[in-house]
Amino acid sequence: MSGARHRLSALLAATALILSSCGGGGSDGGSGGSPTPAPTPTPTPTRLYADPAQEALTVADVENVVGHAVAEAQARSLPAVIAVTDRVGNVLAVFRMNGARASATTSAAPNGQNIDAQNLTVPAEAGAISKAITGAYLSSGGNAFSTRTASMIVQEHFPPAPNTVGLESGPLFGVQFSQLPCSDLSARFMSSGAQAMIGPKRSPLGLAADPGGFPLYKNGVVVGGVGVMADGVYGSDPDVTDTDNDPEEFIALAGTLGFEAPDNIRANRISVDGTLLRYSDAAYAGLMASGAVSFAAIDGSAGALVAVRGYYGEPAPMVLAGVAYGTEASGVRQSRAGEFANRDAFVLSDGSGANRFPIRAATDGGDVAQPLTAAEVTAVLEEGFAIMSRARAQIRQPLDSRAQVTISVVDTRGAALGIVRSPDAPIFGTDVSLQKARTAAFFSSSHAAPDLLASSSADVAAFVGKARTFLNDPSALTGTYAFTDRANGLLSRPYFPDGEVGRPNGPFSRPIAQFNPFSTGLQSALVVGDLAAHLAFVTGASASDTPQRCSALAGVGAGNRVQNGIQIFPGSVPIYRGNVLVGAIGVSGDGIDQDDMISFLGAHNGGQRGGGIGNAPAAIRADRIVVDLGNASVRLRYVSCPFAPFLDSSSQNVCQGL
Repeated sequence: MSGARHRLSALLAATALILSSCGGGGSDGGSGGSPTPAPTPTPTPTRLYADPAQEALTVADVENVVGHAVAEAQARSLPAVIAVTDRVGNVLAVFRMNGARASATTSAAPNGQNIDAQNLTVPAEAGAISKAITGAYLSSGGNAFSTRTASMIVQEHFPPAPNTVGLESGPLFGVQFSQLPCSDLSARFMSSGAQAMIGPKRSPLGLAADPGGFPLYKNGVVVGGVGVMADGVYGSDPDVTDTDNDPEEFIALAGTLGFEAPDNIRANRISVDGTLLRYSDAAYAGLMASGAVSFAAIDGSAGALVAVRGYYGEPAPMVLAGVAYGTEASGVRQSRAGEFANRDAFVLSDGSGANRFPIRAATDGGDVAQPLTAAEVTAVLEEGFAIMSRARAQIRQPLDSRAQVTISVVDTRGAALGIVRSPDAPIFGTDVSLQKARTAAFFSSSHAAPDLLASSSADVAAFVGKARTFLNDPSALTGTYAFTDRANGLLSRPYFPDGEVGRPNGPFSRPIAQFNPFSTGLQSALVVGDLAAHLAFVTGASASDTPQRCSALAGVGAGNRVQNGIQIFPGSVPIYRGNVLVGAIGVSGDGIDQDDMISFLGAHNGGQRGGGIGNAPAAIRADRIVVDLGNASVRLRYVSCPFAPFLDSSSQNVCQGL
């Protein structure tokens, strides 16, 4: 979530608008750069981070959460569906109260011309699970975010309100299309076995922006989430200037009693661009129930546990205990010495001890003359991890905490070559970092236009022509320019330049008259078929689930180049060997400027250790592209690094000139 954000609305009267670029990849912070940062030495065994305590929800804890939520729903005479998950997304209970609505409907297009996931009827259980996962995945020991927080940071203006029209989009614009049910990274439900509880698990609807989902904490440690569906509406809050009286949010908040997020790390204690985020419009003082009801008293009388195909309750629904994050069983654990040199690093594991995404050489030897070697991947990951360890966090409390993120490296085919994360990085960034890396590699490659044009979806294929017309470049998306997620994201906004009303939409976005968070454009068009197939499986309308391979794109090898979907907010750079694309690095979990810096300096410093790899040559970076809007000229941006980002140095403009 960005620190310094431009207010483009102030420039509406300008006859020629040139957005400040990053000077060939540098910071926005003026021309006075610091010396080129020296590559970080190979990490020593010294640890800088503390591991989260291995806390977990017990069966009694889960029953307590459900009991409090049911009591509040009864007090409000609003039957609800209540879901509880652990930190890595395992569904521990889904309780349907008698009379609860069976489904919910997503927000319709503003102009009534629904497309993608707009005006879609979804099972209430899917909405409740997605809300619980969102509360768990967006939170950590340094920040507690809810689905209301998510709503605030994914819309076309930040903060979303009638009086903020003209401001830039939310810092995590597009994150709702992550953790998708088709993701090849996300683990799937298993009823038994060593892999049964590994995460991160997928979410049936991606991340939720509909209020009514909160994280759960135990002894100050995030251990899961609770989500509630009751009113039949699955949407977002377009106006943060008022205080909603949302029964779903009160019911979910009641479920957190005894498992409250620490007050000092809630979203309303964290500011982005000078604006405090929103945690909840519901307050504990406004709860109507006098206390919890015992689970034994409500199970079978007020409602019942229900199975959700692909997520919970097979062979029979029962309340489950959560798994402690950081254990082998959770699928996220500390790395071993042979897996990564920095002892602070965590990796994804298969529940039996094996690293799911070990560092390896590239798989694209048939396409690239000199593919990335395992040593080069190691160097990029180590240098990115070292930059993260020095960086001041944007979204964590207390102030001057270290940033915590997940870092992924891919080759030009989108194959994951290594994934590492800090001990307490938010879970959502795991899938997102891989999305970001793949997106940067894909849009920088010669395969982008051919793969999109070969899509089985005419809607997806049409975005190539839109991009070429918008950029006035008949060869766009064929590898001429290097694209980051920041550059691609600007082309994916419903206003171009970002947030500036009265301007056209970017070529990868839906027009503003049709746009909402359920239809972002190319991003949503690529996966809408997967979402539809998955929901048909969940409801029993189809015998087969969507494969672990998102997006309506042509295949390469056993998959495709973006098979957990694309991402459209900053935090990635492509990696080059000279003028040749060889891969990309993606980062997610902290502020978007921090994510940009870690990826950019990780690629640069990793290359400085030898091998001839690094960032794209300045002459082909996307910030060399100037878009002619008739009465204004707008330059794309490549990366934006924080001005004084390090805890151990006063250096400024650390990306300048690289």
